[in-house]
Amino acid sequence: MSILVGGDTKLVVSGLTGREGSFHGLNNRRYGTDLVAGVTPGKGGQDVEGVPVFDTVHAAVAETGANTSMVFVPPRYAADAVLESADAGVELVVCITEGIPVHDMLRVYTHLRRGSTRLIGPNCPGILSPGKANVGIIPAHFFSEGNVGLVSRSGTLTYQIGNELAGRGFGNSTIVGIGGDPIVGSSFIDVIQMFEDDPETDLIVMCGEIGGDEEERTADYIAENVTKPVVAYIAGFTAPPGKTMGHAGAIVSGSKGTAQAKAEALEAKGIRVGRTPTDVAETAARALGAAV
Repeated sequence: MSILVGGDTKLVVSGLTGREGSFHGLNNRRYGTDLVAGVTPGKGGQDVEGVPVFDTVHAAVAETGANTSMVFVPPRYAADAVLESADAGVELVVCITEGIPVHDMLRVYTHLRRGSTRLIGPNCPGILSPGKANVGIIPAHFFSEGNVGLVSRSGTLTYQIGNELAGRGFGNSTIVGIGGDPIVGSSFIDVIQMFEDDPETDLIVMCGEIGGDEEERTADYIAENVTKPVVAYIAGFTAPPGKTMGHAGAIVSGSKGTAQAKAEALEAKGIRVGRTPTDVAETAARALGAAV
């Protein structure tokens, strides 16, 4: 079993006619994802390698039954693309676009909380359920089917930890990149609860980073609500104080938001924290009762 995306995913890509949208959308199709439509205003009636293009998400959903949307449009248009997908009744929106203004995301976040559409991202690598569906830019060849759920704020660290796990013979139920911006559609808590409810996920790995208090709040939630073992990694133990880091959400204020503070908060709740991706994989292996 997987969470969020799987064999029943019907994908529509906003921006499929663009260079990045077509490259990754078609790559998702090659993996096995059911790519049913693209959307680019003014280009309805065209197609991209046999995938029909519509002027609106509403038209695409009505014609193809799309239930998942991937947004690959420039930052100034991305918020409206997400809202259009929600208004069309799409169940899940994966927004890859980075650089969306925070004010726009506040508007999107507030609106989506009133409805049933779930947003993953923005500024994220997407979602991969190995052997079932890939929606985003995650390099699927790193991963195989298995029982480890992986959720991360970082894209490339997701790939590295996944590769470390694969090297020890572990596969994944689903990999979810929630995004590194200050405001994202889904939190660690949201995704971890889905893994907790997934009967085929036996262990959860969360990959956090410096900035904000998401990991600290998640530690409290795990202690009270999650029965499955959780292993964590926090990127940024060696980050120079005062240094501006890559993600917009990686903002440290005094001693708050540092890797050390986050690790201490997690460990205080009994959650094992690896200091390197290799350490995380070894800890996960021990937690699953495997030899390392």
